[in-house]
This record gives sequence, C-alpha cells and structure tokens, in this order.
Amino acid sequence: MIPADLILETDKVILRSVEQTDAVAFLQLAREDIDMWSYFSMNLADEQQLNKWMDLAISEKQSGIRRPFTIIDKASGLVAGSSSMGNISYHDLRLEIGWSWLGKPFRNTGINRHAKFCMMNYAFEQLHFERVEFKTDVQNARARKGLQNVGGIEEGILRSHMTMWNNRRRTSIYYSVLKNEWPALKQSIFADISSD
Repeated sequence: MIPADLILETDKVILRSVEQTDAVAFLQLAREDIDMWSYFSMNLADEQQLNKWMDLAISEKQSGIRRPFTIIDKASGLVAGSSSMGNISYHDLRLEIGWSWLGKPFRNTGINRHAKFCMMNYAFEQLHFERVEFKTDVQNARARKGLQNVGGIEEGILRSHMTMWNNRRRTSIYYSVLKNEWPALKQSIFADISSD
C-alpha cells in the first residue's frame, strides 16, 4: 500500500500529500492562467469547482484509490501545482499519473519532469508495478508533448470519453511507460535526475 503521507522528492521538487490548506495557493495559481482549464475536467480558477476538486482528492486519498500531491518548488519554497497517482490497481500492478497542472510561473522549468520522475520511479522501483499510464485531452498539444518528453508511448484514443466543466465532451488519448522500459528512460531522459 502507498502511505497516505508519502513524500517524494528530487533536488528540484517536493511532492507531499495535498492538504485542505493548499486551496488558497491553488486558487491563486489557478487564476493566473484561466485558459489552461479548457483542457481540465474542472475549472480550478472557480473557487466552488476548486473546493469540489479538493474534496474529491482528499476523499480518494482516504479511500486509497489516489495519492494526490502538492508540488513544491524547492528553489522558492512555493506551491507550484499538483499531480496524483490514481486509479491504483495493486492486482494489475498499474497506476495512472494524472490530475496534473502547474501554475504559469513554474512551467518550462523542469518541475514537471522532476515530478513525473518521482512518481514513476516510486511506481516501478518501490511498488514494482508493471505499468504507469497517462491520459490527456487529445486537443492538449502541450500536455501531449510533455508526456512524450517523459517517455510516454502513445497507445490509443477514447472518443467522447469525459464530460468537461464547460459541458464539452472530451476525447482522451492514452500514453504509458512499462516497467521494462524504465531503466533505459532513467539513463536517458532522466539521467540528470536519477544521478542526484
């Protein structure tokens, strides 16, 4: 089982469990770039939707099906965003990394790559899982590029997959990394992190 208070870190980031008090920092970050929520299932720039998202994250943490993290930028000590390990299946030895977003000042800084490394490394080397999967909106070019940049292999498209906060039906695209692919990724894409 993944501990509810699990902390993961590199020299650049700390991932700690989401706490209700993070809502203030999340709302401030979420309102700095309203456009990013067009690809997210909820509009976290709206305080009511953020509170609903927080309640769901904490409820799923308590039930053990998700481990939501607050991402802290070590250089500044500031909250940078959030990501989760969810849809955890111990029987199938797989989990999904998702629910991910960063505030505008923290994008293109390497924080996303470090956060993804923390969670993938934990999944493959501590849990000994066989598969880590990711999904995003097929229209979200930035997220798709980001998943390719961390070694995600495109698998397939699920049409009309999710209802978005703005009533759009989202088509999702899935990516994955398998356990036997992880050693090569650690020595290539993540070489600078894994040697820390």
